[in-house]
Amino acid sequence: MRVTSLFYLLASLTMPAAFAQGEVSVERGLQVSIIGGCHDCHTEGYSETEGKIDPERALMGSSVGWRGPWGTTYATNLRRDAAVMSERGFVGMLKRIRTLPPMPWYNLRAMDESDMQSLYQYIRSLGKAGKPAPSRSHANEEPTTPYVQLVPPQMPKN
Repeated sequence: MRVTSLFYLLASLTMPAAFAQGEVSVERGLQVSIIGGCHDCHTEGYSETEGKIDPERALMGSSVGWRGPWGTTYATNLRRDAAVMSERGFVGMLKRIRTLPPMPWYNLRAMDESDMQSLYQYIRSLGKAGKPAPSRSHANEEPTTPYVQLVPPQMPKN
């Protein structure tokens, strides 16, 4: 018991301030973006570089679509979203958003509000908003970009 307590005490003393729960910072936002999987889809080339973040491309969306019975969807350019919203508006959007697959919008609701604020600050720190990602296409439209075909065994009811 005493060893366990000592371990937790030492771990808390060596934990960087950016990781403190409840703290709002750009550094915390970077960690949230990695742990939350934001770069997996919203940063083109992230997986191919084995998780190396290119600040010039970070969270600018992707031209690779996700095609399924709902049509073809694209990871949006989060920089453009953050550029036109206040921090409060961005947090409110994360709490209310409902998107098409494969975005796990319901996971956003599990985030602590300070993590949402930190994510906003990190995204804003990245610089220029850039161009929008492609718009979604409907199920009967053939995409003009590369895409990943998703064939779910069943579709959720809207």
